[in-house]
Amino acid sequence: MKVAVIGGGAAGFFAALNAKKNHPKANVVILEKSQKLLSKVKISGGGRCNVTNGTHSIAELSRAYPRGEKKLKKAFNTFSNQDTIKWFESRGVPLMTQPDNCVFPVSQSSQSIIDCFLKEAKELNVKIHMGTGVKKISVNGDKLDLIYIKESKLGTSYDKVIIATGGSPKRSGLTWLEDLGHKIVDPVPSLFTFNMPKESITELMGIVVEDAWAKIQGTKITSSGPLLITHWGMSGPAILKLSAIGARILSNCDYDFKIQVNWVHQQNTEIVLETLKEIVKEHPQKLLSNYRPYALPERLWHFLLKKSNLAENKIWIDLGNSGLNKLTTLLTNDVYNVKGKTTFKEEFVTCGGVSLESIDFKTMASRVHKNIYFAGEVMDLDGITGGYNFQSAWTTAYIAGKLL
Repeated sequence: MKVAVIGGGAAGFFAALNAKKNHPKANVVILEKSQKLLSKVKISGGGRCNVTNGTHSIAELSRAYPRGEKKLKKAFNTFSNQDTIKWFESRGVPLMTQPDNCVFPVSQSSQSIIDCFLKEAKELNVKIHMGTGVKKISVNGDKLDLIYIKESKLGTSYDKVIIATGGSPKRSGLTWLEDLGHKIVDPVPSLFTFNMPKESITELMGIVVEDAWAKIQGTKITSSGPLLITHWGMSGPAILKLSAIGARILSNCDYDFKIQVNWVHQQNTEIVLETLKEIVKEHPQKLLSNYRPYALPERLWHFLLKKSNLAENKIWIDLGNSGLNKLTTLLTNDVYNVKGKTTFKEEFVTCGGVSLESIDFKTMASRVHKNIYFAGEVMDLDGITGGYNFQSAWTTAYIAGKLL
């Protein structure tokens, strides 16, 4: 049996290794169009590679996918994040789980993951061909004929093909799969930071609020977690999650929208108001500038006072109901204008791709043509930040490699 895996990224490698492991007599080749292998693995997590997420709950794991949640929940029963951890550690790559459940190699280097894959490929005799892009697949009876972008001395006829080409930023990059009869969901960016060119909060660049809550105004889309103020706007897990969940909506409004920020992660405004009243009661003579509620970062607190038109040298007892209400509103519902986005580092993720309707998720086989399989982000599935996108790559690749 001849198996071609199109794509030399995370999903492609994992699919090829598992195909060869489960079908030792198969001739398995990885076809990568560029001159780089595992490029996303290399840069992930700032070069440390966030391999997976450490949660022990499959239900919680699957909830991290705005696209693909229900399908992946079942798939994780076949190969979960805990299976991922065992897979790498059994091959000499010890992993560590951070307090936020992000899992990294103990070496703190993505090269450990890359070296593991290359070593495994060599031991299993999986052939790797770089500079070998595929532009078309022709169905020829039970065989699949590959048409390469450039002339190649490689054979063109294969028994099975696993497509693991990753997300495409444009629909045109998926036309060759649409031509085969697969339904395509228009790709749009996911996991991006928010640009706020006209907002002065960018002067607070570098400040992190560890447990903020954010909402896209006019929608029910919310997220929470650390929020980072940058020189261009806002980033951090709370914002990245929001961008993933709202990827389609934000694309439709051309990234021109308002974001509501709750700096204190307490959505009950009455409770916040009571907390402020307690401060008035216990510290009436303290200056506003000298007593920060909810241990807010100092520069942020001063910024919010200025935004509320409250003098820093005012004392708490002099706030009055009007001042207390102003502060309560700003702490729980601070609104900013967003105009544009910035890709999060170099970790490009897409919402969209080959529709899951075109794929039998039990085997990752195409419903349109037998002997074609899918793995990874080429499909319309993606996760929030925290190791989830790699996990969906490992899971779908494992199933494709095992069950082809």
